[in-house]
Amino acid sequence: MLDSTRPSRPPLVLIANDQEWSARSLESILGPHGYAVLRAYTGRQAVELARNAQPDAFIVDAGMPDIDGTEVCRMLREEASCSVAMPIIITTAGPAGRAQRIEAYRAGAWEFCSQPLDGDALLLRLDTWIQSKREVDRVRDQSLLDEITGLYNVNGLARRARELGGEAFRLQSPLACVALAPADEESTSLYTDKVMDELAARVAEHLAKVLGSAGRVSDAIGRLGRSEFAIIAPATEAKGAQRLVARLQEALEAAPLSVDGEQRTVKIRAGYSWVPNFAEASVDAVELLLRAAAALRHVKATRTTAPVKAFEELPVKFVQ
Repeated sequence: MLDSTRPSRPPLVLIANDQEWSARSLESILGPHGYAVLRAYTGRQAVELARNAQPDAFIVDAGMPDIDGTEVCRMLREEASCSVAMPIIITTAGPAGRAQRIEAYRAGAWEFCSQPLDGDALLLRLDTWIQSKREVDRVRDQSLLDEITGLYNVNGLARRARELGGEAFRLQSPLACVALAPADEESTSLYTDKVMDELAARVAEHLAKVLGSAGRVSDAIGRLGRSEFAIIAPATEAKGAQRLVARLQEALEAAPLSVDGEQRTVKIRAGYSWVPNFAEASVDAVELLLRAAAALRHVKATRTTAPVKAFEELPVKFVQ
């Protein structure tokens, strides 16, 4: 069934079903045809496993004991960590009514099937869907943009760093990189009684929006991590990097984030690194970006009162 050109790693299918006989029946179809199987017995367990294991496909029973299969599907489609191209199949032991089927499709299911399943048809569909899913994932991994914020991702930042570094080399001009993130104390208060991943995504989207509107056209702005961002700023020296951080903080104060009906200002900490003449620099632009990220980590780890720190000011033992 599986094409010989497929990767050596067997495709992983997560089966969420609290009925042992039904789950074993599915496993007996998938296993002999080269699929690896992971089992979940509740809807919440299935969401957690999907988040951590990143399966290639997901088959969930409509009648899970805690959360129905349609709601599980909806939750996964809202998960930033789960592939948007992951096939989700909802199964039901009884007859499938039109309203139930429409609701499943509205939640993001690729298929809604009544049992007993047609094993041959299921295998053919899975094989096609998983090949498409892996291709989408491959293209996404090679993309230069972050899906959530629309800013550059790490790959995009690295490419722009090299491009702006080349321009700074020709012009013999300064180049600075700034890395920033929400201050620890503010992040803690924001996450109170919240699902951390969900709120972190909200904070990231808020920061991205403010950065995009407050940044200069000449700057390259991107996302380094869940709530960490970076700015590559051409023709910018140390004081310019500091002013950039101050301007962004002012923009955040002017656009507070609404949390449970309360307006809260996101405070940021930042690290930066710069060279006065990139043509004479001993580091490349990507290394400059890494140094800014290291300075940010130092600021966060030491909880220094200074919200901004230059890599060049870090203790030698930390730099090493």
